Amino acid sequence: MSDEISLWRYREEYEELREQILAACDRVFRSGRLILGEEGAAFEAALAQSVGVGGAVGVGNGTDAIFIALAALGVKAGDEVITVPNTAVPTVSAIGTLGATPVFVDIGEDCLINPARIEAAITPRTRAIIPVHLYGQMADMAAIMEIAGRHGLAVVEDVAQAQGAIQSGRNAGSIGDAATFSFYPTKILGGYGDGGAVLSDREDVVAAARSLRFYGMEATYYAERHGYNSRLDEVQAAILALKLPLVGKWIAQRRAIAARYDAAFAGNSIRPVAENPGNSHVYHLYVVEVEEREALMARLKEAGIGTGIAYRWPIHTMRGYAHLGYRPEDFPVAMRKAERIMSLPIYPALDMASVDRVIEAVLAHG
Repeated sequence: MSDEISLWRYREEYEELREQILAACDRVFRSGRLILGEEGAAFEAALAQSVGVGGAVGVGNGTDAIFIALAALGVKAGDEVITVPNTAVPTVSAIGTLGATPVFVDIGEDCLINPARIEAAITPRTRAIIPVHLYGQMADMAAIMEIAGRHGLAVVEDVAQAQGAIQSGRNAGSIGDAATFSFYPTKILGGYGDGGAVLSDREDVVAAARSLRFYGMEATYYAERHGYNSRLDEVQAAILALKLPLVGKWIAQRRAIAARYDAAFAGNSIRPVAENPGNSHVYHLYVVEVEEREALMARLKEAGIGTGIAYRWPIHTMRGYAHLGYRPEDFPVAMRKAERIMSLPIYPALDMASVDRVIEAVLAHG
């Protein structure tokens, strides 16, 4: 065991799967088809089946997945899309790519979009809601879908951090009009480079996304609509396909680590973001709320333990989005969480001895 405990690492996974990964790459290189070939089609079919929807469309990355999903649902310049300020910038930059306007609502104590805040943010220009399934747990989809249905709004689930999560028997990505996945290396199902996907049970959305990712074409070199160049390459598709059957095992390992953390921190000043009733959390991140966060992070760094913050700056406070006109105090829960949350190491290859070492270092902080 290394003296350093990283927040995340992939090398053990690679060593375990190395021969299969190299064989998959060699298969692609020998196939004569490096883009939009059989590997991508096979992965799309397997992914859609695993989530329980009719179709999946592989794209270049998770950000592209969001704007292509929105475009496939008819969101355009001048429209408004409701989401949260405590998300990764890509969620919001994807909205802006279409010329649409992100509209933020505050979150609950679970760090997920607060459905009770959504209706006050709806205007005649609102076209969609993007609930972000953050840290590995799903937002309250029943409440969100009910609101969206009454107002005629599309719902795009941002599943980048929650592949494999379940809520009331439904898989993350199977409830909204569309869902977007990221295969960035740190994700539950991560590639060895960028990648993403748009999923939907609606044939029209899948067909539109398939065209939009390829210049708006449906036949070679004839554009039916304005489109983009965003395709999941065959190498990443082949690697992701061989890893997909392992996601359940990896989630079980993440949940076991989280349970050990939970037990150690019960009744302590270290407050984990709890798993909501009816949810099966996949723990993409293990996030806690603490007093004197910076001091604890510094102490853990000295002990050789990596930590992170997702996210230190809510997007409405960033200079790049000052034009939206929000004040820091407009979303008090998001601001409070941003000042107090931090992430502890969690990934399938993290052994329990290292978990106990993290726990010991955290509890020593008091």
